[in-house]
Amino acid sequence: MFTERSGIIVWVSDLKAAGKHLEKYGNVHFISKRLHYAAMYVYSSRLDETVKQLQKLPFVKKVERSYRNEIKTEYNSNVPDKTRFYSL
Repeated sequence: MFTERSGIIVWVSDLKAAGKHLEKYGNVHFISKRLHYAAMYVYSSRLDETVKQLQKLPFVKKVERSYRNEIKTEYNSNVPDKTRFYSL
């Protein structure tokens, strides 16, 4: 049902152009006026070609991809739970 998406950060020099043109490459989540970047989501299947197209735009300085999908989010602890010793 849900398609896999990847997050990218697009560093821009012109915020007005970024607001108009980045929407056709993916979902723009946030545009920072102070730091001049846009956080957006694109389809994972077309990530490489979208990054190449974004780098060709004249107002784009740099494109960074997010590694959030690759980070392990299931944690386990080898330390025993001590809460049962301190209960009333």
